[in-house]
Amino acid sequence: MTPALEINNLTYRYPDGHLALDAVSFSLTPGECVGLIGPNGAGKSTLLLHLNGVLPADLPRTDSPIVRVAGLDLSPKNLHEIRRHVGLLFQDPDDQLFCPTVFDDVAFGPRQLDLTENEVAARVAQALHDVGLIGFEDRAPSRLSTGEKRRACLAGVLACQPSILVLDEPTSGLDPRGRRELKTLLRSIPVTKIIATHDLELVVELCPRTLLLDRGRIVADSPTVPLLSDEPRMLDHGLERPHILLHPHPHSQLPFLPAIKDQ
Repeated sequence: MTPALEINNLTYRYPDGHLALDAVSFSLTPGECVGLIGPNGAGKSTLLLHLNGVLPADLPRTDSPIVRVAGLDLSPKNLHEIRRHVGLLFQDPDDQLFCPTVFDDVAFGPRQLDLTENEVAARVAQALHDVGLIGFEDRAPSRLSTGEKRRACLAGVLACQPSILVLDEPTSGLDPRGRRELKTLLRSIPVTKIIATHDLELVVELCPRTLLLDRGRIVADSPTVPLLSDEPRMLDHGLERPHILLHPHPHSQLPFLPAIKDQ
């Protein structure tokens, strides 16, 4: 089976000399949902921006590809096709919403895919339905709540029908209801997902596997519950064992939680 995503020895240094990523390597299988955790400044957002060619500014022309998506090397000739595969949700929704109406924002991506206006409208309608924003088509994005903005951004990504969702802090700024609704939505989307977040309960509930990134290096790649239950390791990397693993809800939908015991 061709991996959905392959990263091979990815190293990236910003122009000011800061080493943001240091020999990062991992792969995702199709349909896998993987958490990406780590302290502030670990390099999580920088890593995500490499997955569809936002970084680096000049894509490498090499026979030894560093990033490969659905079997395609991330290179200038494949960039357009790879961006059809990879949908990126930015941490700040205001960085992703720039059109006068919600409809136009969600339609922007599909309109770059040589679709007819009827096809674009159908994709927009389906995406808005999926994220619970039917009736918001003519609303100005600037007038939406944080949760509504985040859902509008996700609708714009889903309207392009990517095979991989790359999500940067998707629950940031959401109230408890918004977090629950987003988790339900993400659980229902049957594509490969990589979720960078400080919301460790989200990781436990959605991601069977987790990557721990610190100072630009992958320091752990393992099943989520054992990793996040390892309190000394979590503390060593500026994180804490999530509450859901300390006191799992008796009606939790997580089939693996009852097997976790405090040491």
